[in-house]
Amino acid sequence: MEPLTEQEIRSAFVNCTKGESKRLYVPRDLADRPWPDLDYLGWRDPRAPDRAYLVTELDGRRTALVLRCPTPTTRQPPRGLCTICLTSPAGGVSLMVAPRAGKAGQQGNSVGTYLCTDLACPLYVRGRKDPGPGARMQESLTTEEKVQRLATNVAAFVARVTG
Repeated sequence: MEPLTEQEIRSAFVNCTKGESKRLYVPRDLADRPWPDLDYLGWRDPRAPDRAYLVTELDGRRTALVLRCPTPTTRQPPRGLCTICLTSPAGGVSLMVAPRAGKAGQQGNSVGTYLCTDLACPLYVRGRKDPGPGARMQESLTTEEKVQRLATNVAAFVARVTG
């Protein structure tokens, strides 16, 4: 993924109003992100722990999503399976729900998927971040094939939100 600026991120949101995109939290450390290892940029809002955001590039076009998720707790998170990267990280998996883009979202329609709570799927797939013991299934796929599967799964989720 190519490095993005705050303005590029804000202008890419498809499931919120322009006013909402101007007010939402964007990380200040964009220059320090591992851009070559990212298929999407995901982050949680430290001011609103029940919000998360995902930005990806599909077919040469940036698309960003506002997500709702459970507030993290101090107890041991459930170790479900992320539907994007097929990892079961020690930090847990959360149901992330996105309002649909356009009129459907304005009417309250939404779609959800289970994602790594820390939204670090690209780093887990590439082995850049340790998800913890027993978090990855033994697979015969190469890293490139796992990255392709992750990209396909992200694209499918974005299509459900925008379609």
